Amino acid sequence: MNFDTSEEQQLLADSVRRFLQKDYAFEARKGILASPQGWSERVWDSFAGMGLLGLPLPAEHGGFGGGAVDLMGVMDAFGEALVLEPYVPTVMAAFAIARGGSAKLKEAVLPAVAQGRIRLAFSADGRQVLGAAGADKLVVRSGDQLVVAEANEVAVKPYRVLDGRAAADIELKGRPAERLEGGVRLLEQVLDFAAALACAEAVGAMQYACDATLEYLKTRKQFGVPIGTFQALQHRMVDMVIATEQARSMACLACSKADQAVEAERARAVSAAKIKIADAARHVSQEAIQLHGGMGMTEELKVSHTFRRLTFLAQQFGDADYHLERFARL
Repeated sequence: MNFDTSEEQQLLADSVRRFLQKDYAFEARKGILASPQGWSERVWDSFAGMGLLGLPLPAEHGGFGGGAVDLMGVMDAFGEALVLEPYVPTVMAAFAIARGGSAKLKEAVLPAVAQGRIRLAFSADGRQVLGAAGADKLVVRSGDQLVVAEANEVAVKPYRVLDGRAAADIELKGRPAERLEGGVRLLEQVLDFAAALACAEAVGAMQYACDATLEYLKTRKQFGVPIGTFQALQHRMVDMVIATEQARSMACLACSKADQAVEAERARAVSAAKIKIADAARHVSQEAIQLHGGMGMTEELKVSHTFRRLTFLAQQFGDADYHLERFARL
């Protein structure tokens, strides 16, 4: 299988990375994290301007018709920068509407999402819904169905999750506006799509952890020499890089299958990737902290925030145990 990105995909990823390096540096991110809503509307508008919100949406509804593979570079850059904006929740809900919504609903919602005028959130169980407090509409599981609810039809209890992002517990309090076609099958397709994106995001975070740790080993001195000259630490650094590259390959596999409607093949690839990447995320994040010493746990270093994001991503959309059991069933 060819895992090389196309020229267009690489140009988009480079564009996103340049924007984040310029306007989403660690200090700027800390200011966004400390804000009441926990994300930036200015950054969201920039995402819309770059076409990121329309990238996975159908062309006939104002999007670019991209799939999970086209989003890989974007999610990699998001993982490196630890982006706080609720991009994946909006993409998940838009994905569900694009595949299960009526023509009227698609026309009313999807172009507005692509333009950044409507924000969405997705709930599979009502608990830990990222971006729920700032969403205009939510796609919510109700029994065996997915329904679209307006923000005023949902009771929201906001809080922050492990890595600082805004989330909420929600509860439907009114009659949903519309039911999506597809039921549980559509739900599983949405969750697999999102899990593949989470894998790509984790790879970006792991790559940052490797780069930051290598730089620290080159500059931190002990006994008059950089600690990176110690062979034991070199071996640990190499193990981190190998784990990250293996995770990257598995993320590519998951994203290449995430758009497929063939349930068993898609589910196997996504679960296999989630198992491997959850293990790699734990290994790389813990090693990054340990090799940084006590500094690695401080709020002032980005690597501590990366550790928390990787810990969260390893659990999101099913942890390794869940996906191992699912893979065995398949």
